[in-house]
Amino acid sequence: MDMYFSFLTPGLAAYTLAIAVLAGLVKGMVGFALPMILVSGLGTVLPPEIALAGLILPTVVTNGVQALRQGPAAALSSIGRFRVFLIVGAVFLVASAQLVAVLPIPVMLLILGVMITGFTLMQLAGVHFRMSAPSARIEAAVGAFAGSIGGVSGVWGPPTVAYLTALNTPKADQIRVQGVIYGMGALVLMAAHVGSGVLNRETLPFSAALLVPTLAGMWLGGRIHDRIDQTAFRRATLVVLTLAGLNLLRRGLIG
Repeated sequence: MDMYFSFLTPGLAAYTLAIAVLAGLVKGMVGFALPMILVSGLGTVLPPEIALAGLILPTVVTNGVQALRQGPAAALSSIGRFRVFLIVGAVFLVASAQLVAVLPIPVMLLILGVMITGFTLMQLAGVHFRMSAPSARIEAAVGAFAGSIGGVSGVWGPPTVAYLTALNTPKADQIRVQGVIYGMGALVLMAAHVGSGVLNRETLPFSAALLVPTLAGMWLGGRIHDRIDQTAFRRATLVVLTLAGLNLLRRGLIG
């Protein structure tokens, strides 16, 4: 444990807690982006495998809260509706998680940077996709892609959000479905990275330490959910994520 906490100076510890609160705040307001904010913010000052380990428990717990917001029956209904996405995504997530131990750090940073920057720039530019009806093939393809990047980076939100948006999923349903998909994926991710060695007795306490500030931020985000312009706030969040993604690209390319 000491090897992962000895470097936490008061300033660095405060920064880490602030990132966790911000991630929870955005999660409470818009239903996603917690892993992206955590891995982007933590990855700026920590090794990527430690940043990845840190986001696992907060992701599991916050998505459990989000998925069950409208009760177990609604959550089970969402599982049945998106079972293809969940099954295919889980298979690819477990497979890709094994690459973390052997993938060079610059490559991990570039993967994260490209994924985060590409998604946020697309959203800021107003690029959206529309589907007239659900498609099992497209759902399987998106699930495979989401699982592949999720196993390596701990982030599978961008393709999931894009797919739900393309289906024109109602806002309340989309928030719940995101919680179900991310929650199931987070459980698989946790199991996969126990196997890969990323989550172990030394990194688990670090991930657990991020739970309280993340949940506090999520509670606050829920409280102010109806009091601010969500569109403007989400746009500001995308700008911040774009800057974080560009910084990860810089680290991957030039160190």
